[in-house]
Amino acid sequence: MRKKTAVSLAVATILGTASVTFAAPNPFSDVPADHWAYDAVAQLVADGVITGYGDDTFRGDRQVTRYELAQVIAKVLAQDAATANDPAGTKRTLRKSTDKALVDRLVAEFGDELNTLGVRVSNLERNADLVKWTGELRYIYKSDRNENRAKNNLNRLEVRLFPSAEINDHWHIKSRLTSRVNLKNDTANDVALTYIYAEGKYKNFGINLGKLSNYSTNDDGLVTDDYFSGAQLNFGKKLKAVLEAGRWNMTRGNGVGSLFAANADTADYLGAQLNYANGKLTSGLGYRYFKTDGLKTVAGYSTGGDEDKANIMSVGATYKFDNNFALGGAYAKNTKADNADTSHSIKLSYKGAKRGAAGTWGMHAAYRYVSRFVSLAPTYESMFSENHRKGYEVGLQYVPVRNVLTDICYFDGKKLDTGNNSNTLYGRVRFYF
Repeated sequence: MRKKTAVSLAVATILGTASVTFAAPNPFSDVPADHWAYDAVAQLVADGVITGYGDDTFRGDRQVTRYELAQVIAKVLAQDAATANDPAGTKRTLRKSTDKALVDRLVAEFGDELNTLGVRVSNLERNADLVKWTGELRYIYKSDRNENRAKNNLNRLEVRLFPSAEINDHWHIKSRLTSRVNLKNDTANDVALTYIYAEGKYKNFGINLGKLSNYSTNDDGLVTDDYFSGAQLNFGKKLKAVLEAGRWNMTRGNGVGSLFAANADTADYLGAQLNYANGKLTSGLGYRYFKTDGLKTVAGYSTGGDEDKANIMSVGATYKFDNNFALGGAYAKNTKADNADTSHSIKLSYKGAKRGAAGTWGMHAAYRYVSRFVSLAPTYESMFSENHRKGYEVGLQYVPVRNVLTDICYFDGKKLDTGNNSNTLYGRVRFYF
């Protein structure tokens, strides 16, 4: 029985397309060009009335179900509605009143299926447009070595999923799910929610609410690159002001957080930035305020051991000389710390890898002076586990194939508290999807 093929031919006849010959590519592997229903099937595919199966087959010998037929009828009705709204008459029309009568009878017969289909399809298509998923699989290798050549290695696989949803023209939901696998001992953690926030965008104004980025843009991540719970307002375009308020779990920070008492590790947080970007020059000023009793437990933070605040001011700028070279620098100071109270960085970059363009690459050379009481959670890959150091860093990025980004960097320096040698080799491969 060829009931599915016969139904397609009947639909094509209703639409007035079966007698037309098309120079279209073969839509299905099991409907050759010399098939008796080839023209009708090809046109219905071109019109979006039928789609076949995921393996590029039509399966015309299979008996059609009522639900499948209802899907075809729904698409015919959609074409007829489009025709009614087409004054120029460029869209195909039902050619005879007998065809229209046939469609009406089919609608009456399949009324229940069409009602169900209309609800299901419209909702699914709407949600498919509003909810999007992207992701990243990354492999990380890191090896820290001290003056005794003792090694502390990291060998990790990590997956990041980025679901986002549209609320309306101005509001979206952004989030990230993260899971990690320790390849050294073959252990994995559960999927965790890294951040989630509502993002509102208006002309020269934006607002973010929830668990969101705490990145010190003005100093290019010299002070923080983490997430806090609260609110963020931003104003302007070339000259942009950013205001933030909320709470930050400081145990996530590098170097400082592990010294906090377990019951006093979350700080009240206020932040303000003023950033400027225009052509070759980007620059900015920043201020960040943290308050927590946990600071009183950090050895060496304050002489009397009674300081519960951090006031961190920072400044940074980057200048692009041309399409190849850029020079950037940043400086930060914590006015409440009695020692280890300044950090600074200078970086020379050449070219730059673009993950969507195979063969692109970039490299950099930098000097870092990163103090634990100022750089609470710096962005530098070579300082994920230890940030109270100074020294030189070189790095290289390369895109071997589209959407695969590789980078490697090496840090050669000393610990600020002891003066002992401290080196880090860091490598990473990221697959974007």
